[in-house]
Amino acid sequence: MADRDALKIAVIGAGIMGSAIATRLLETGQTVTTFDLDAEKVAALTRKGAQSAETVAAAVGASDFVILSLNHADIVRAVVFGETGVAKAATADKLLIDMSSIDPKDTADMARKLASETGMKWVDCPLSGGAPGALGGRLTIMAGGDEADFERARAVMQHLAANYTLMGPNGAGQTVKLINQLFCAVAFQAVAEAVKLAEAGGVDAARIPAALKGGRADSAILQEFMGKFAARDYTPTGRIDNMLKDLDSLQAFALKTKTPLPMTGPVVEIHRLLCAAGLGPKDSAEMMRLLDGDLG
Repeated sequence: MADRDALKIAVIGAGIMGSAIATRLLETGQTVTTFDLDAEKVAALTRKGAQSAETVAAAVGASDFVILSLNHADIVRAVVFGETGVAKAATADKLLIDMSSIDPKDTADMARKLASETGMKWVDCPLSGGAPGALGGRLTIMAGGDEADFERARAVMQHLAANYTLMGPNGAGQTVKLINQLFCAVAFQAVAEAVKLAEAGGVDAARIPAALKGGRADSAILQEFMGKFAARDYTPTGRIDNMLKDLDSLQAFALKTKTPLPMTGPVVEIHRLLCAAGLGPKDSAEMMRLLDGDLG
């Protein structure tokens, strides 16, 4: 018998993050309907208990909350306003939760358009913590939208996030996600360089996170990734080309707002170089190959 208290949630996009989000929601007893163009990804979720939909609109029609987990603003726009998209089944009693990482202005524009045409509200909820964070309900969510809609979305976010914060109106969450990616990208490069410096000095780089724990140089990235980088452990945790996509958005936003980012620029170009070398789909630990002179 279905749980009467279960939330009815559509998850549009069944990639690494979308699948992790849907899996977590299923594990917490929610009713999940999913749509993705990749039938194998959808099948993997239906085996876990999700329902599949023929179209985005059908998934929306079966749900009260609609989560998007997509790669680009253009894809989000097509999914929301396309021929069989969200807007076709949107009503004022449904809520769109966009967990994609896209341009802040695009987010604000689409949220305004969806609300004016259908009455359906939008909360941008980009995330930090990756698939492991989603599966463990430990995501950090930086949100943008009206406070009432933010609070309504909490019914879903309580199953996914350990830290859920309203940063301002639609688009504000996406702005903070860009800032998050700035910190992450620069920190990844700093970790890679620190590993090489430790090795040059005959120090076991894998012991550094414990040595610096609690000090001013400590960070989640230091603790989670320095040992991984030192071991040249290339197990996938996050794609370099996805980071570059976010960094390109960051630079475009900085250009629009005339914001100088002198440290970020070189790190962006390092990511672009790694993608040009064919490492885009690989893990961020592959940054070590550049410093090792091992790009092939």
